[in-house]
Amino acid sequence: MKIREVTNTNTGRPTSDGAGVKLTRVFGGHQPQQYDPFLLLDAFGSDEAADYIAGFPPHPHRGFETVTYMLEGRMLHEDHLGNKGLLNNGDVQWMTAARGIIHSEMPQQISGRMSGFQLWVNLPAAEKMKDPHYRDIAAENIPVETIDGTTYKVIAGKTHIGDKEITGAVIGLSTNPLYLDVHVAPQQQVDIAVPDGHTALIYVYQDNAEVGDDKTTLNTGQLAVLSKEGSVRVRGNNATRLLLLAGKPINEPIAQYGPFVMNTSQEIEQAIQDYRDGNLTEAVA
Repeated sequence: MKIREVTNTNTGRPTSDGAGVKLTRVFGGHQPQQYDPFLLLDAFGSDEAADYIAGFPPHPHRGFETVTYMLEGRMLHEDHLGNKGLLNNGDVQWMTAARGIIHSEMPQQISGRMSGFQLWVNLPAAEKMKDPHYRDIAAENIPVETIDGTTYKVIAGKTHIGDKEITGAVIGLSTNPLYLDVHVAPQQQVDIAVPDGHTALIYVYQDNAEVGDDKTTLNTGQLAVLSKEGSVRVRGNNATRLLLLAGKPINEPIAQYGPFVMNTSQEIEQAIQDYRDGNLTEAVA
């Protein structure tokens, strides 16, 4: 069996977004092609309400999808279409902004811990101006598989663990994303199938892990970009928790300006003008 090896690593950097929410930017903005079809991953986690209470007031998006995965806490999402969803522990929101959506993400707690992730998934040019849509996925509707003591929460996609096929809550997207939250059994080695040619990323958010046959160590808060062929091999420590992200590269130009991700600078300029004119969310004739 061919095993993917680590080609690059980076450590998330502290930043803030929205109305001052403190978070860790795992990747985003720099050399986006190496993560294709993914654009950004933010991790947030704090026991201090001041770090998250201001939330993310109404703001626009065009050209991609956002995936919010709550580990702990309560966050209310609303958009201009009238959708409203309260995310609790373990819930996921998968929002396809496409031609345009204006939404907000506001905490519904004034104390306690809030933690989770937001992932941005690019859309191919043919889908960037389609109708936006939104779905809330309750924790109880996200498949969880336990195999030899390791637990796999399957948010999106399909894969094989040994002889067992596992299927996630979200399937059928053109980028074929795989999104797993894996709690590795102590000292266990696991192999996870990923189609050759797909981008594969690992982010360790608790403890540490050894990745690939060369056993590259990833510590808490580190991301690995893997080679393009073979399965993903991970060995956990005592309490290793990690995200595995994989997807089919779009292989198109990426033009980004803040919350707008298109293929050309002219399309970005049009998105900005549409937002200024109040036409961001209007259908194209």
